[in-house]
Amino acid sequence: MSQEKVILEELKIKLVLERIARHLHERYRDFENTVLVGIQPRGTFFAERLHERLLQYAPHLPFGKLDITFFRDDFRTGTKQLLPDPMEMPFSTQGQRVILVDDVLYTGRTINAAMNALQSLGRPSKVELCVMVERRFHREVPITPDYMGVQIDAIGQAYVRVRWKKHDGIDEVMLYPNKEASRK
Repeated sequence: MSQEKVILEELKIKLVLERIARHLHERYRDFENTVLVGIQPRGTFFAERLHERLLQYAPHLPFGKLDITFFRDDFRTGTKQLLPDPMEMPFSTQGQRVILVDDVLYTGRTINAAMNALQSLGRPSKVELCVMVERRFHREVPITPDYMGVQIDAIGQAYVRVRWKKHDGIDEVMLYPNKEASRK
């Protein structure tokens, strides 16, 4: 018997997206000097959906996809070759407010790599973090999101996976007993 658990289903994900978009709009109104950047690969799925919502408030909000492959601290430690995702950053981050988007915040290492990658593209005036899921416990780097959809207290080998309709055929956030179970 499988022990996976649905944390958020499609309707709740839509509500989370709307809540975060409204919060950002309240804070930044016209989004002047602001860019939205999704972390490749899975953070871009969340960022695309959030960007769609934000366009109603800011029709010219720049959107980019940040590849962090060569900025990861484990880049040279694995046995298999890492292949980079496409980097789509059609703007400079110099002097911009960057809203950095990822699907799950867990150890903080992905966000740390993303911060290093951003610095290679210019010096932002400010960076804020937006995640669909903040998975508490096991943080290895002192990083906290500014905006989050849901907070999950998962321990041990538990694994959180966000699925997006456009890519996975369904919108949902799932909690699995381990990473291998999430692949079945």
